[in-house]
Amino acid sequence: MKTQLLDPKRDCKICPRLKGFINEQRKKYPEWHNAPVDTWVSAKGDEDVKLLIIGLAPGLRGANRTGRPFTGDWAGDLLYATLLKFDFATGIYGGDTDDSLELNQSAITNAVRCVPPENKPVGVEINNCRPFLLNTLNRFPNLKALVTLGKISHDSTVRALGGKVSATPFGHNLAQEVNKFTLFSSYHCSRYNTNTGRLTEKMFEDVFESVRDAL
Repeated sequence: MKTQLLDPKRDCKICPRLKGFINEQRKKYPEWHNAPVDTWVSAKGDEDVKLLIIGLAPGLRGANRTGRPFTGDWAGDLLYATLLKFDFATGIYGGDTDDSLELNQSAITNAVRCVPPENKPVGVEINNCRPFLLNTLNRFPNLKALVTLGKISHDSTVRALGGKVSATPFGHNLAQEVNKFTLFSSYHCSRYNTNTGRLTEKMFEDVFESVRDAL
């Protein structure tokens, strides 16, 4: 029986544009991670995970640099502060992998595992990475809730679960049943969204308060 890959291999070549971009970053910043970013899982293991957070893709100077989802950029500052507030994480977030932060009852992944130029993956790249997302969704035996950050993440997750995007529209802090999960969609916690006021700290916290109540 063929083993299903949960995460892409370090030198994954499925998406030539993304592979080429990562190779460029390896030359510029050889000390960076510069590879697909694996799913980060609760310190207690897969069986502890009840919540999976699904972002868009690694940030160039965030996860692509550090090798840990949402670590080292503004989006991570807001995300991890919120997870700590609602007990989905413990410790102290320091913006790098040597901090004391650990996940609790949660895991974090991305719809696209490699950093895209200008943070904009194209359709074929999103589709190419969806099998890894599906394998991740099937990975956790006690998974109940999903939080998708942004419409691309939301739509790819719905498709991975065999749902129809038209029947499961994106909406901030909107909870919908898809397959066996409750899916909570949220605006992405990017600096752009917070600077423009599209997403406030309170709006983001409301999503995770809804998740905590549901669990």
